[in-house]
Amino acid sequence: MNERQIILETLLLIEKGEDFSNRIIKDVLDKYGYLDRQHRSFMKRVMEGCVERRIELDYVIDLFSKTPADRMKPVILCILRMGVYQLLFMDAVPESAVCNEAVKLAQKKGFTSLKGFVNGVLRIIARNKDAIDYPDAEKDPVLHDSVIYSMPRELVLHFRKYYPEQAEAIMRSFLSEKHTTVRINTSKISEEALQTELAGQAELTKLDPVPGLEKQENAYSISGFEKLSELEAFRKGCLQVQDQASMQAVAQVDFHKGDTVLDVCAAPGGKSMQAADILCKLGDGKITACDLSEKKTALIAENTERCGFENVTVRVSDATVRSEDYVNYADVLIADLPCSGLGIIGRKADIKYRMSCEQMQELVLLQQKILTTVSDYVKSGGTLLYATCTLNPDENENQAAWITKNLPFRLQMQHQIIPDAHHDGFYFAVFTKC
Repeated sequence: MNERQIILETLLLIEKGEDFSNRIIKDVLDKYGYLDRQHRSFMKRVMEGCVERRIELDYVIDLFSKTPADRMKPVILCILRMGVYQLLFMDAVPESAVCNEAVKLAQKKGFTSLKGFVNGVLRIIARNKDAIDYPDAEKDPVLHDSVIYSMPRELVLHFRKYYPEQAEAIMRSFLSEKHTTVRINTSKISEEALQTELAGQAELTKLDPVPGLEKQENAYSISGFEKLSELEAFRKGCLQVQDQASMQAVAQVDFHKGDTVLDVCAAPGGKSMQAADILCKLGDGKITACDLSEKKTALIAENTERCGFENVTVRVSDATVRSEDYVNYADVLIADLPCSGLGIIGRKADIKYRMSCEQMQELVLLQQKILTTVSDYVKSGGTLLYATCTLNPDENENQAAWITKNLPFRLQMQHQIIPDAHHDGFYFAVFTKC
């Protein structure tokens, strides 16, 4: 099976919607890890690109095909999306190769009768790719944004309503190249020692400070590696993958030596690991990291074991169900709750195709149910860190107002982080229990 066949089979699997595309793509790239780096990079880019820009690709296909995209057979549509993505966004791939390989794929999948159709659509797009008639931004700004940023109309309207000055920048950021951001566990190694260790390895792994946000001296963009899991520094627990915006939320908490921290929706454990690192440097303290299922807590346990944090206990616990064991338990409670995820569309592109305004309102109610349940877990005078990875006032600022009105907490500060090329969109609020 060649690389384009692998891409096609992966896109067809993503179309079924049984799992998030980022997980499916990771599994496929792991399965074909024996392929050289160039081939896997090509596969990754096309697979991710076809998901990220699906609306734009289908719009272009509809301009030049007599059969609308939504009436095509899934195999043919995925083949055309692959081809159009390469034609529009990968100049290094010869147009003839794009068209010829697409025709071969149609034949291999048993659609010999449609190979002429596939060839004709791709060749006319190749001839006209520099003169595509995109929607006019003045006449129909919502349609324009929907196509240019491959964003469903409902979400375009959402961003334009709640973030009018930043809407286009937000949507543009989701299509920008994403970097891997790591936090250095400075209780285990200094930045200088880690740089020296990485410099001594065969791969040209680099750590560069992530610009833009405050109080994150140990946040770095890491590049030059092929697989992070193969870096000795990662295996030894010196590094933890975590977005800089998430790091900033935990950095706002005033931890003290001996604190008891409860993270109620902790998977995969980035904030718990950050809190553990802080408490290790302070000299004492413990973290209980919980989540709903053994599958989720296994991710936390994996990070805990790799990082070697002995002050972390991992437990399966449903945050919507009251546990008497945790009443008045926590000096700090971290509640990074289930949310609509609009701030991480750049990393999980199919969120934008799955999320609706109705689902957002359901999540608001779920958040309130969890917050009501866990509010008793915080000691008097203790800290609640509420956080989401979304861009939605009902889940963020309005939820903070609901907390202060309905629960015994006083708001200390809140902050909405707008996504850009360096970090995700994120919201956090810090409360003190009355």
